[in-house]
Amino acid sequence: MQLVADVYTTKGLDFSTKHPALIVGPPYSGVKERGPGIYAQEMAKRGYVALAFDPSFNGFSGGEPHHVSSPDIFVEDFMASVDYLGTRDYVDRDRIGVIGICGSGSFALSAAQVDMRIKAVATASMLIFLLPNNRGQRTNAKPA
Repeated sequence: MQLVADVYTTKGLDFSTKHPALIVGPPYSGVKERGPGIYAQEMAKRGYVALAFDPSFNGFSGGEPHHVSSPDIFVEDFMASVDYLGTRDYVDRDRIGVIGICGSGSFALSAAQVDMRIKAVATASMLIFLLPNNRGQRTNAKPA
């Protein structure tokens, strides 16, 4: 299955030396052009080679039918991204990390748990406001 991604680098990157890399996963049912592209662009400005991808079955990536949810395959998308970055001469294979936005935070953690090539993980995941109600506690959160 084809995984489609955009790679971001800082302007004037020295491709003759190795650089740390980050893979940015999108929110659940999201695509690379939304939040991940912004995160990747910012990380590239800070000296990272950053890759933002469309998960399998979403965006420009392969998989039929489209818009199918497969957490197992979404975890594999992170590992496939590590595979790809490892083939780039300018990427330091010992300094590859992942950022999971929202739902892909759990996929990023799962990928790092089984793929020892991933050296760092960061997640930006939303707080579940209704959890206190499930425990009989009061909250000021209003349902959407």
